[in-house]
Formats: sequence, structure tokens, C-alpha cells
Amino acid sequence: MKRREFITLLGGAAVGWPLAARAQQQTERVRRIGVLLGIGENDPESRARVKAFRLGMRDLGWIEGRNVHIEYRFTANNHELIKQYVAELIRLAPDVIVANSTPVIAALRQATSSIPIVFVVVNDPVSQGFISSLAHPGGNITGFTFIEFQLVGKWIELLSDVKPDLSRVALLFNPDSAPYYDVYIRSFKALPQQSSIELEALPVRSASEVELAVAELGRKSGSGLIASADPFIVVERETILKSAEKHRVPIISAYRQFAAEGALMSYGPDTGDIFRRSSSYVDRILKGETPANLPAQSPIKFELVVNLKAAKALGLSVRESFLLLADEVIE
Repeated sequence: MKRREFITLLGGAAVGWPLAARAQQQTERVRRIGVLLGIGENDPESRARVKAFRLGMRDLGWIEGRNVHIEYRFTANNHELIKQYVAELIRLAPDVIVANSTPVIAALRQATSSIPIVFVVVNDPVSQGFISSLAHPGGNITGFTFIEFQLVGKWIELLSDVKPDLSRVALLFNPDSAPYYDVYIRSFKALPQQSSIELEALPVRSASEVELAVAELGRKSGSGLIASADPFIVVERETILKSAEKHRVPIISAYRQFAAEGALMSYGPDTGDIFRRSSSYVDRILKGETPANLPAQSPIKFELVVNLKAAKALGLSVRESFLLLADEVIE
């Protein structure tokens, strides 16, 4: 081949390379993900969780509008919305669904056995029948857990450190959206322990029941309240905090947002970190792995937040040594 002919041929090929690359990008299949959260869209917890998930996906090369499309839905623990949004997402036939809260996972489990599901911040998935075991989930569901029953003891310990006269602690939860807490309380009470502090279940199903329950608790001296990890509790956060302030009941919660809005303190897994980590399972499923072979994972990052303003309003003094343990102190 003559040199001039070779250069002409090479030049033509070079012009074609960008076109071929663009054509490949244009034909790359955009993957679809459904994200269904158990709390409201405008809740700070929801915004933090969505942001963390998006950052995790971005770090793994999944960019919304380029190679992935994400459908977000927020249920605010409304059972009618859960049914509606589950049906909508199933019709969209996403490659994977990321889901949060027991009622949401229960509805999805009934709706599909084929679409991969990654649960996030869900308690006791084995006993609830969502997966066969943590190590071997089986089926189309796996994910990231949140609270273990042993954490109940830590909540009581932290409350008693700040409130020395603590004699009883009530665990507030909705048995419809968080049916596992009766089991958690029984499991905790079965542990060998020397604490004389009484732990009781405080089931509620409405804002009015919350107000009555907290008022009754406030009439008993030495009382404290655990605002449980439960979508109902998050949705009714304002009612819980106002009632506790009125009746001077110190609150500890798993969620930082409680402490930020007036609870005495919060201690629990970092929900943003869990949602960010969940993107790794979404990535692996999009690349061909199946949920059955992905072990369910536990939290690895916990945070303690103390609200000194709330402590002062309750007449409680917080030791400097205790504050040094906190990840954040709100003044």
C-alpha cells in the first residue's frame, strides 16, 4: 500500500472513532432503579438518606440521567400509599428496588418474587420472614439491617448515666409498623443483667395514643422514654417531642433527628452511612449478581448525639466525661 493511501485510510478511521464511541454510549442501556422509603419526602431523614444513596451510586459510576434512572417514592408510613407505590414500581419493572421499613418490604415481598430487592434500615428481617438467614438470604431479597435487641440495653444505660434517678423506661412503638419490638423486649429481659431499671412496652397506633401514653409516663417519677426505630415514630416525631417536653420525660432515640429537634439524646446506627453502603449491593446486582448470594449486612457506624439545651430544660446535669463520648453536642 502506498504511504499516501495508508495515511488517508488511517485518517478516515480516526474520524470514525469518536462517532463509534458516541454510538456505543447512545446504545448503552440505561438501568432503572426504584427507591421506596417508609417516611415522608420532606423529612430531613429522607433527604439525608437519598443524598447518601446518590453519593454512593455516583462513586460507583452510576450517574442519574446518564446510565441510570431512579424512581423515588415516599410513603410517610401511609399504608394506602405503600400499596399504590409498590404497584407503580412493579409496573415499571426496575432492575432493582431499594426499600425501607417493614411495611414496605412486606408489601414488596407479596408483590414480586423476581425483581431484586435491597432493604435498607430494616429490623429483624429473618424473624419477619423476609430472608432465610443473614448469611444466606435466598430468594430475591437481601440488604442492610438496623437495630438489634441488645441496643435496648445501651439506650437504658445512656439514659441512666444522665438521669441518675431513672427507675423505669418505656419503649414507644407501633405494633403494626414495628411488630418485632415485643420480641426485642422479651429477648432483652432474658439476658442476665443486674439493672434494677424496669423496661416496659408502650404500643401506640395514633398521635392521640402517643399523647396519652407520654402523659401517663410523665406522672410516674423516674421515667424515661425510648423513641424506637419505627417509621411511625419518625412520622409522629413532633407529637412525641412536644408531649415529652410538656410532661418532662427524657427521650433517647436511634435517630439523630430526634436529638436535633429537642430529645435529650440519640444513639444508633448512622442511617446515611447504611444507605450509602446499600449502593454497593445495587451495583453488584446491576452487574449480574443475585440477592440470594449477597449476605445481609449489619451497621458498622454508630453515633451519639447529646442535646444540652434539652438536658437543661429537664434539670439534668451532663458530666464532661459523658460529653467527651458524644459524636455531636447540641447547645
